[in-house]
Amino acid sequence: MGGVELVTPDAPEPAFFDTPEAAVDRLCALYDAATTFLCERFQSAIETGHPGVRFRAFYPEVRIATTSFAKVDSRLAFGHVAAPGVHATSITRPDLFRAYLEQQIGLLIDNHGVPVQIGLSDTPMPVHFAVANRAGVTVPQEGAADFILRDVFDVPDLSTTNDDIVNGLVKPRPDGTEPLAPFTAQRVDYSLARLAHYTATDPAHFQNHVLFTNYQFYVTEFEAYARAALADPDSGYTSFVATGDAEITSADAPLPSSPKMPQMPTYHLKRANGSGITLVNIGVGPSNAKTATDHIAVLRPHAWIMVGHCAGLRNSQSLGDFVLAHAYLREDRVLDHDLPVWVPIPALAEIQTSLEEAVAVETELQGYDLKRVMRTGTVASVDNRNWELRETHGPVQRLSQSRAIALDMESATIAANGFRFRVPYGTLLCVSDKPLHGELKLPGMASDFYKTQVTRHLRIGIRAMEVLREMPLSRIHSRKLRSFDETAFL
Repeated sequence: MGGVELVTPDAPEPAFFDTPEAAVDRLCALYDAATTFLCERFQSAIETGHPGVRFRAFYPEVRIATTSFAKVDSRLAFGHVAAPGVHATSITRPDLFRAYLEQQIGLLIDNHGVPVQIGLSDTPMPVHFAVANRAGVTVPQEGAADFILRDVFDVPDLSTTNDDIVNGLVKPRPDGTEPLAPFTAQRVDYSLARLAHYTATDPAHFQNHVLFTNYQFYVTEFEAYARAALADPDSGYTSFVATGDAEITSADAPLPSSPKMPQMPTYHLKRANGSGITLVNIGVGPSNAKTATDHIAVLRPHAWIMVGHCAGLRNSQSLGDFVLAHAYLREDRVLDHDLPVWVPIPALAEIQTSLEEAVAVETELQGYDLKRVMRTGTVASVDNRNWELRETHGPVQRLSQSRAIALDMESATIAANGFRFRVPYGTLLCVSDKPLHGELKLPGMASDFYKTQVTRHLRIGIRAMEVLREMPLSRIHSRKLRSFDETAFL
């Protein structure tokens, strides 16, 4: 860097660990040392000006080297590397991801019978991410400091912050090292920052089971359900978190209203070990659906399900009927470059049966009678909310040829990104209008519909998630979502 001295913290030698707890402890120590170093130097530079040197710290890393093919249970979709060699990944926020890291590292050690190596990666840590969790410390915008930030510290590098691993485009490093996890540390840090911005809640509050909706009405019902759950000592739920990180632990505690709602209001009904439920109101449109799932994916949830409203396309449907998607017609267009439209997005049996079971319980209908209120079929997702105001012959013909039974703007995006990110996904929609049959979503009709159906629909989504919560991870995270050459980490 033009002769400027590069100052880094002391770098301990890599160490080997044969227990996941000790390995994660070392990751935490290395991460804390790096962030402390950067935060202290940053605060000093802000106070005194350009220090005359450049500061750099590195993310910690997990690395495993194997010399033989592992003989593992062929039913397992994760927890082992595909072939002998060296696999590594940079790590951020090991405190936030401790349970996940201990689980994944433990599987590696057990399945391969070799220790993991914990050391420093060669990926510089951007100062923005280092100070992100330090109260009262913020990085000023470009030009606000007395020196050029990039002359002294590393900043986020979008050229190396991408989805090449999950998109199947990544190549081994020059030394032959293969990726160990679906996301690098910088990619995770980028999404953690975006999540806090879009949802106005700390990513630490997110639970492993995520419901997406496209209407604020569901939020009111979710809070009512959460308060009832907190009043029940046997529910297992411990707290409810609203936007602005407002958290209550008792059913009658007040929740302050947020003075400014975020783009995607998010609420968390928490349980021990993150086994609760998060509800995200993504609003309307495939762009929002992609944005939300792009970032939530780094938290490695165990399932996400869309519980929104849709247009019913069949005359046999009635307002309030449910649609269980088993296929998707993708005309949302936002993921075409990451996941071509010729890639099939399969229905996942574990999600489908959980949703069908939940509908049966909530409606008290079984078997053939369930078809009175629920239809299974193709859901079309489009990027034009007012598609019916244009020439309709072509779109209607495509919908008919696809055998679509419902249309919305988010479900296919959420399912496709679930497929892309290896996050189990599903869709249960509720028919709120039938534009092809003259039943439009008008104010009076909508109000009556919302009053009678939102509560039931949300409870079905929650019940399905509670069924999924009891499934072993090896069942819910099945081989259907894994490609030929996968990372060992979920």
